[in-house]
Amino acid sequence: MGKVKQEKIIREFSSGGVVFKKNKWLVTKSSVSDLYPKAVWRLPKGWIDEGETLEETAIREVKEEGGVEAKIIDKIETIKYFYSSSGKGRILKFVTFFLMEWTKDLIGGFGDETSKTIWLPFEKAYKLLSFSSEKQILKEAKEILTRGL
Repeated sequence: MGKVKQEKIIREFSSGGVVFKKNKWLVTKSSVSDLYPKAVWRLPKGWIDEGETLEETAIREVKEEGGVEAKIIDKIETIKYFYSSSGKGRILKFVTFFLMEWTKDLIGGFGDETSKTIWLPFEKAYKLLSFSSEKQILKEAKEILTRGL
């Protein structure tokens, strides 16, 4: 019998926000780059910088990718999924999402990782999101809001 090759799995941690303003939800479109050759509609999220909390990362990423300031209302959930990277191999990614309320637009707008932002009613935002896991997070965010925190 041959040996089974043990594949090394790298773990990555990110945080992000599901931002609402009245009855609309913030959805962002990614910019095309060498690393990400296909644009996707997504919720603002990103890697946790050294020394940052999950909450601080979510607030920063909403500013960078969404071009807005928002305050955290509640934690929604941490999702996890696998993806493959040509440079790193197999990666197990953990992303913690927070329900956030818009407070103001940033004068400078969003950063270069984003090509467009849009505020949409729930149904349209849900349909536009590219990833089923983020659709589920949006649905959970709406349920939390509907329960009336």
